[in-house]
Amino acid sequence: MENQVLTPHVYWAQRHRELYLRVELSDVQNPAISITENVLHFKAQGHGAKGDNVYEFHLEFLDLVKPEEEERLNKLRLESEGSPETLASLRKGYLFMYNLVQFLGFSWIFVNLTVRFFILGKESFYDTFHSVADMMYFCQMLAVVETINAAIGVTKSPVMPSLIQLLGRNFILFIIFGTMEEMQNKAVVFFVFYLWSIIEIFRYPFYMLACLDMDWKVLTWLRYTVWIPTYPLGCLAEAVSVIQSIPVFNETGRFSFTLPYPVKIKVRFSFFLQIYLIMLFLGLYINFRHLYKQRRRRYGQKKKKVH
Repeated sequence: MENQVLTPHVYWAQRHRELYLRVELSDVQNPAISITENVLHFKAQGHGAKGDNVYEFHLEFLDLVKPEEEERLNKLRLESEGSPETLASLRKGYLFMYNLVQFLGFSWIFVNLTVRFFILGKESFYDTFHSVADMMYFCQMLAVVETINAAIGVTKSPVMPSLIQLLGRNFILFIIFGTMEEMQNKAVVFFVFYLWSIIEIFRYPFYMLACLDMDWKVLTWLRYTVWIPTYPLGCLAEAVSVIQSIPVFNETGRFSFTLPYPVKIKVRFSFFLQIYLIMLFLGLYINFRHLYKQRRRRYGQKKKKVH
């Protein structure tokens, strides 16, 4: 008695110049795939609708397959547990949710600061920290994930620019503003938080759409353009906050210390703040250069025709 030939479920999708087939099998072993003229031959051992068996099918195309196209058989992908496609879907879902949460957080900060400014005017500057600090703490602590993603290869972003931004912002937020109540009522807090949020409300939705393989041209242009004025202004606002904090740290003596005997020299924390100012503008150069390269790759100048 001849064995019954089992046919798996096959899903078809087609673009202008590409054809995609998905074979619904898991735990696939020894797949044999070939093309003869206009017929695709498939045979493999795997788990399908009829359990663990050998599944086979032949698919006839409307036209002959060009010989060079046979090299593109990788377009036929086998769905199995732990397959690269499954892992890629999980990765995209994880990144989409991360960017969505960050987008909602920074959008809340941006809208809150904007509404308060139109209602209270300049008076809203001096209560910015107490109004949105909790949300900013949350967003900046969550931003650690972004640097980890770059470090372990979940995203293709370089680690250094992400790390510089993470450490720089968290230093301003947690040390300059968070530990000194005298700094929390200054107007510079408004400008630092507002400029940070402007950058992120365009960056995170751009990454969200990228997870869905979508490209909205207006958003893409904003993502690669808004940083040009806002990034240097944000860095300038951070520098102003550091400069304003130096006399405060000198008066309070916070984080200052005395070297042990026989040196016995008092080292003020303001000394490290002055060093930080130099590092701040060095970091600005590194990140600005990185962002400029990204924009140039996206909107590179067309080569001039040589007559």
